[in-house]
Amino acid sequence: MTARDPAAQTAFGPMVLSAIEHNEAPQRRLVDDDLAEAFLPARLRALVAATRVPTVRRAVVGVAQRSAPGLWASIACRKRLIDERLSDPLNETDAVVVVGAGLDTRGCRIARHSEMPVFEVDQAVNIERKTATLQRVLGGTPPSVRLVAADLESDDVLIALRSAGYDPSWRTFFIVEGVTQYLSPEAVRTTLAALGTAGSGSRLVFSYIREDFLDGTNMYGAASLHRRFRGRRPVWHTGLVPEQLHEWLAELGWQLIEQAGPSYYRDLYIRPTGRTLAASPIEWTAVAAR
Repeated sequence: MTARDPAAQTAFGPMVLSAIEHNEAPQRRLVDDDLAEAFLPARLRALVAATRVPTVRRAVVGVAQRSAPGLWASIACRKRLIDERLSDPLNETDAVVVVGAGLDTRGCRIARHSEMPVFEVDQAVNIERKTATLQRVLGGTPPSVRLVAADLESDDVLIALRSAGYDPSWRTFFIVEGVTQYLSPEAVRTTLAALGTAGSGSRLVFSYIREDFLDGTNMYGAASLHRRFRGRRPVWHTGLVPEQLHEWLAELGWQLIEQAGPSYYRDLYIRPTGRTLAASPIEWTAVAAR
């Protein structure tokens, strides 16, 4: 994989969103990430800085909403949900594994108050970028954070994790956010099945794109988004069916606990902010257990 790989480039978008959301007043934020801006390259930090002006921020969010209806809110809300599930005091977790970590800040935020190991798995180009980013922002990678290079299409994710000190018997909180649609169906199944051999009590949170959007059966008012990701050079390759997810996950060693979609995000996260954003119906987040 090279730096020009479209999937590798997706590390930036969600972090730009998180950084811009942090410029909202606390009661209006959909997600709260105080490290996101610092983790971005200089040109994107300049964009985020400009959005401290409310009119600029509204314009940027508006452009994003028009180009990909509802995805701004969906991405922000899925991050919020994952943060909440991860911080649930009822979780008994020995380690966190973030698959397709990109520039995700969770490992560093966890390291502020815990020595729990966090393993971040991604393509080599993104691991190199993350290493340089952590050196610039924090002076190095926190001792509890392990960066693991692996290509999910060709590498055994468990072998890669073990080589970094991961113990498969640990109760693990797995995060696979904004990843499954970029993988082949075979790689999605292989990866989640491998994670499904972790210790009893493990948790899995992952996001996915609806299959009926990927195959063009239902555009959900987002035809331009479909052309962008499923056009002449498709970037999204795998979709799932919400109604079939329970059985599908059971085959991979997981028990579905909950699913969150646009109505969940609207009622729990968006309405309390007073904002008029709508979440996209094409992306969902699922929580499963071992």
